[in-house]
Amino acid sequence: MRPSKTRSLPAGLEGVRRRFEHWRRTHRARSRIPDWAWAAAVRAAGTCGIHRTSKALRLNYYSLKDRVEQHSAAASTPPERSAGATFLELAPLADHGSAAVPVGRGECTLELEDAGGAKMRISLKGVQPPDLAALCRSFWK
Repeated sequence: MRPSKTRSLPAGLEGVRRRFEHWRRTHRARSRIPDWAWAAAVRAAGTCGIHRTSKALRLNYYSLKDRVEQHSAAASTPPERSAGATFLELAPLADHGSAAVPVGRGECTLELEDAGGAKMRISLKGVQPPDLAALCRSFWK
């Protein structure tokens, strides 16, 4: 490649391009591209785009596109559950300074009515109540 084209490449893509060129110089022609090189190309395509990456690395656009799609599909599928996984319920904790204190599972109902007749009723069950003073102040405004 001409130096003027490589100067416009982002640093990450330029590094991958150099590794590809080194690999091409040290391996016989028409040999398969190794997995590490495809993985680097897929990462570069994620940041720089498929077209730009395929041009810079001299890769087939559609081959790179297929690998990027396979990678994104594999990343979006949830991991399989292991046979030893069990359910573990954690009690919610409230942060009070430097110590975490378990939150009670009580209920709270707050009813507000102003002089104009506007009413608001809030029911909280099993959660830590919000800052009720601030909530009341916002209602009265």
